[in-house]
Amino acid sequence: MPTYEYACEACGHKFEEFQSITSKPITKCPVCKKNKVKRLISAGAGFIFKGSGFYITDYRSDNYKAGEKSAASAAEGTKSEGAKTETKADAGKPAEKAPAKTETKAESKPAAAPAKSAPAKSSKK
Repeated sequence: MPTYEYACEACGHKFEEFQSITSKPITKCPVCKKNKVKRLISAGAGFIFKGSGFYITDYRSDNYKAGEKSAASAAEGTKSEGAKTETKADAGKPAEKAPAKTETKAESKPAAAPAKSAPAKSSKK
């Protein structure tokens, strides 16, 4: 039997009632005794499977299972592409280091803007 939520429009009292699905909705408020009670729409509860043998993956569709497998194989493919492989030619060579960049005071200042020159005059006659 489900639990229904009710609210009184007269006094604002909210309460829950455990009723059968076939029962008529309550109309009388237990607090103010007026016939202004309305049943509220609520989310309710989902299905709860109790006992051993019920798993969320038991009722997956075949399309879902196929998509899950393809997603897993795609994830494995990106992992192997990202891994750096060493070839036989590179095996005997030491790793090269990039030269360290040093900054001087002259480099840290922004470059001066070029001076504007006067536009060249054309001689039209």
